[in-house]
Amino acid sequence: MTQEEIIKASTDPEFLKYLEQREKEVLESKDIKGLYEVLDSLLILDLDEQRINKIYEAILIEAFNSIETKLKNNKKLILNSDDLFYIRAFYEHSIEKWSRDDFKGAKELFFILTQIVDDDLLLDALNIKLLACANNEDMEQFYDTKVEHQQNARDERYGYFLLDFKFDTQKYLQENITNLKNIYTELKPLLGV
Repeated sequence: MTQEEIIKASTDPEFLKYLEQREKEVLESKDIKGLYEVLDSLLILDLDEQRINKIYEAILIEAFNSIETKLKNNKKLILNSDDLFYIRAFYEHSIEKWSRDDFKGAKELFFILTQIVDDDLLLDALNIKLLACANNEDMEQFYDTKVEHQQNARDERYGYFLLDFKFDTQKYLQENITNLKNIYTELKPLLGV
C-alpha cells in the first residue's frame, strides 16, 4: 500500500467498520490466519495500540496452545497452511524476548521451535539464533554484524524470518556443534515428553 492508500483506508468509515467486524469474528473463532490479517491491518494503519495488543495476545495464546498440542503428539510444523502462522507467532515472540535482553526466554523459545519445525533452512537459522542467545549476544549487534541484509530471493513464506548471514551457515553450525548439543541437552526438559 502506498502512503496515500494507507491514509485513505485509515479514514474510510466503511473499511474501519469492516475491520472492526472482522476483528470481532477472528477473536471469537481464534483463526490464526485471520488474526494475523487483522493485526497486519491494524499495524499498517497505525490504529489503537490496545486493539493491536489484544490481537497479538490472542495470536500468542492460540500459537502456544497449538504448539503445546503438536509437541504432545510429536507432530512437526511445516511452512504451509496455518502452521506458518504458529511458527511466525513463536518466532516473533522469541525475537521480542531477545530484543529485551531476555536471553533465557528467547533461547527457550528458539529451542522449542527447533524441535517442532520441519524445514532445514529455517532450522539452521533458528539454531544460529539459539547459539547467539545462549552466548547472551546483543540482538542489535547480532543483526548489524552477522545478518546479511541483502536477503536471498525465496518463496514468500520465508519472508517473516531472517535466514541469511555474513558467514557460511553450515560451517558455523559444524564449528559450534558441541555447544548446540549441550544447549539441546540442557533444554530438553522443556519439552515435557
